[in-house]
Amino acid sequence: MALAHDSLPGAVPPFSPARTIRLIGLTLALGYLIVLGGTLLKGDFLLDQEHRPIANDFVNVVAAGRLALDGNAAAAYDWPTHKQAEVRAIGHDFPDYYGWHYPPTFLFVAAALATLPFVAAAIVSLLATLAAYVAAMDGILGRTGIFVALGFPAALWNMTAGQNGFLTAALIGGTLGLLERQPALAGICLGLLTYKPQFGLLFPLVLIADRCWLTIAVAAAVAGTLAALSWLTFGTESWIAFAHWLPITGREILGEGHADFGRLQSLFGLVRAYGGSEPLAWSVQVVASVAIAVAVVWLWRSRAPFDLKAAALAAGTLVVTPYVYMYDLVVLAVAVAFLIRFALERGFLASEIFGLAATGALILIFPYVKTQVGLGAVLIVLALIAQRACCVATESASH
Repeated sequence: MALAHDSLPGAVPPFSPARTIRLIGLTLALGYLIVLGGTLLKGDFLLDQEHRPIANDFVNVVAAGRLALDGNAAAAYDWPTHKQAEVRAIGHDFPDYYGWHYPPTFLFVAAALATLPFVAAAIVSLLATLAAYVAAMDGILGRTGIFVALGFPAALWNMTAGQNGFLTAALIGGTLGLLERQPALAGICLGLLTYKPQFGLLFPLVLIADRCWLTIAVAAAVAGTLAALSWLTFGTESWIAFAHWLPITGREILGEGHADFGRLQSLFGLVRAYGGSEPLAWSVQVVASVAIAVAVVWLWRSRAPFDLKAAALAAGTLVVTPYVYMYDLVVLAVAVAFLIRFALERGFLASEIFGLAATGALILIFPYVKTQVGLGAVLIVLALIAQRACCVATESASH
């Protein structure tokens, strides 16, 4: 007679899908810690081999913050002046320039961080935004969401770049995770997302289609209040400078490709990286964005489960903007979390297992493959969501 598995002394309980996901996430997270530790020891993360602060994307934040604290916030948008502030922030010169492209509302965060020494500010920024991101993922998927958050490959590249992908993902995850139960709090998250307005393009369309009037009103109030406070604090000149330099920045990055088209994880970047003209790239980007917007709005107007709607909106957000980098793909973890939540209730499809594995692999190989692997990962997730939506529609029709 066979013995029950859990009657054996010291027996390990069988792996459930959720437990397997947590184990994979933990394993990946530990691997990232090893990578970060190794790069730190080699002088490629936070401090160089001479123990000087390394200039990465975060230097533009501290430099802008210090200019704001000095009463010269508008200078953050002036490239030569801002570059000098970046050099002062880390105490030595460096060949690149990291531009400040955020609206003046984000200067509040920059100024607060600029009160700290550069390395301390970088650590505080990464840990604080990581905590917000993990909390948002926990709100979506419970304890399993914590491991999905920590193990998602884009988290590693956000850390090494010193970027704010964690914050963007936290705000989008917070908006979608709170929308059903606490629409006012969801509106606060969405209002704060205006620090990166290119990631809010789909939200007004979806929220209007779904008649989420309270969320819309709160988001508008938060955004308006932040804009007013920044105008009072940093002056009219900061908004004038932002408006003046924004098209110049767009021309340099999207027109001239000075930030490398191969790094842009968008359809626009894909076309330009492979020799397509700027008009062709814009045509492809606009047509695809309209198609995604129509599909997502249609899904939100349907009777599809909320998890699929939220997953589609989070993933679609990454497609409709031409200005998206690998560190921004932390947002894709939000879409994956909602898709996993749906699959945990109904069972995983084989395509989802292989598709999510391929998604992670594509993002992980980013430093070694100079192409739009991140875009490929987003499209895979969108395909998995579409598959599930079609299955649900077919089941509903059969009943």
